[in-house]
Amino acid sequence: MTHCALVTSPTLPAQAAAEELRSAYDWVPFEEAETVVALGGDGFMLQTLHQMLETRRIVPVFGMNLGTVGFLMNEWRLEGLRDRLARAKPFKVSPLRMSATTIHGERFDLPAINEVSFLRETRQTAKLEVTVNDRIVLPELVCDGLLVATPAGSTAYNLSVQGPILPLGSGMLAMTPISPFRPRRWSGAILPEKARIGVRVLEADKRPVSAVGDQREVREVAHVEIAIDPLRDLTLLFDPEHALDDRITMEQFVA
Repeated sequence: MTHCALVTSPTLPAQAAAEELRSAYDWVPFEEAETVVALGGDGFMLQTLHQMLETRRIVPVFGMNLGTVGFLMNEWRLEGLRDRLARAKPFKVSPLRMSATTIHGERFDLPAINEVSFLRETRQTAKLEVTVNDRIVLPELVCDGLLVATPAGSTAYNLSVQGPILPLGSGMLAMTPISPFRPRRWSGAILPEKARIGVRVLEADKRPVSAVGDQREVREVAHVEIAIDPLRDLTLLFDPEHALDDRITMEQFVA
């Protein structure tokens, strides 16, 4: 377990587990690490991955769940960590890149590992024009919002709004409406991950919409472009018996 760093959620269970791990194993600073062990829940895992994207120091991450859901995490155990890391199965996760322009002309470029979501900011419904590879596919979607999810994020917010579960490695993205009013029967689309998606907010001054990349929000957007960022792949490590692709597959059979 050489050149391994430990990062920890500020919650009490994660901090207590970290003390045990620091006593049992040797660790290096994050800047010197070849692998990172993350203690916390899915939210902390996303925070850790975003920090890597921001610092451009990207190394494999082995998470142990001390949060609530822990879909992106392995089981917490103190014993046998060296062997678990040696046997861990790697999974590549390609983040989305969200390029947003606000109604005031400000530009924001943000990564999204799980999803990019569009949400109405007021009581009025949002009106969105949606393009795929510069072709208008929805001239006017009237809704509460819209979501574009990666396979890794397809079991998160996307699933809660009745979006499809995408197997890891499927090379697909899920586009799912949130409470669509018109066209009422449109339930979403599955698109190739190489697709370039554009969303233009219609009547943006009257019907303001925010765009959210995972946990980071840009308010009053006018236009957003979304595409996979193939140059910034992330690697998650999983116990062979608890691999992410199998967990995503089995999630489809949960009632």
